Amino acid sequence: MFGLEQSIAAEKALKFFQEKNIENIVELGAGLGRDTIFFAKNSINIHALDYSQTSIESITNKSEKLNLTNFIKPKVFDIRKKLPFEDNSIEGCFSHMLYCMALSNSDLECLNNEICRILKPGGLNIYTVRHTEDGDYKNGIHRGEDLYENDGFIVHFFSKDKVNKLSKGFKVLDIEKFEEGKFPRKLFIVKNIKI
Repeated sequence: MFGLEQSIAAEKALKFFQEKNIENIVELGAGLGRDTIFFAKNSINIHALDYSQTSIESITNKSEKLNLTNFIKPKVFDIRKKLPFEDNSIEGCFSHMLYCMALSNSDLECLNNEICRILKPGGLNIYTVRHTEDGDYKNGIHRGEDLYENDGFIVHFFSKDKVNKLSKGFKVLDIEKFEEGKFPRKLFIVKNIKI
């Protein structure tokens, strides 16, 4: 759906992780692993979590073919549950468009709290979301909150206010607009640091 090359978000995140000397991250909603592979090729150790068994098998196969198994630990996981890591044990988290899946505001608050729990003090959470200037916002079937269904796919859209409300335990360092894909999708990349 999104191609095989790494996302623009992963490129931006890598640069920031490198500036902050972060070498160990968790990727939430890793999909088929295009960003996972990119991080691993750049010497980032990564726990790649995804709900889909097929996605995790794809990441496992790619990491074996590319000799990146030392860097990548794939795991099938539902991010609506308690994250499988100790408190204050992770340097960084990354997720590309995970937050704009069919997750309620309360799901997102729980996820934010879990990310805050597992990150070390000063740890980074970098994530992307489609924002309210996106062409699909308020199109399709309204599913409550800021959720809209188009072609059977539900997307949660974000305002800057929603991003700021979802930052409990963090300081928001940056909310940057960017575009991706042919449509194009209009996104924020959010950089949060754990207080």
